Amino acid sequence: MAGRKPAPTLKTVWGLAKSPELQLTSEELHLLVAGYIGKDSLKELNGREIRLVVQELQRRKDNVKRQAGEAFPGNAVTVRQRKKITQLAEALGWKEEKRVNGLAQKMFGVARVEWLDYQQCSKLIEALKAMVRRQEEE
Repeated sequence: MAGRKPAPTLKTVWGLAKSPELQLTSEELHLLVAGYIGKDSLKELNGREIRLVVQELQRRKDNVKRQAGEAFPGNAVTVRQRKKITQLAEALGWKEEKRVNGLAQKMFGVARVEWLDYQQCSKLIEALKAMVRRQEEE
């Protein structure tokens, strides 16, 4: 068995989550695990599930590194949609990114807009458009 990598542990999971590229909070990590594995507690994860979480975190970390030079890192399919989301948030007077991320969290259980897929971005855009319309009517 020489040359075999040791199995990842919860320390590995936390190390990746707290890396400079991801900077996930404890809550964001738990939400990711709940959405990806279906368990609320990290302590409940078995070895296979820990490996899956590590692979997902590493994939996300690599994506951030690869897209570090881009103005809109994240899902490449949704770049134009996320630009529109930013424009709508500005129209609402939202100066902080955490407001849009909070709405994405509430609507989809996803901590960051960058992690939304195409359909989720579309629904978020429509929700923001409705909010802008209501604001203009007042």
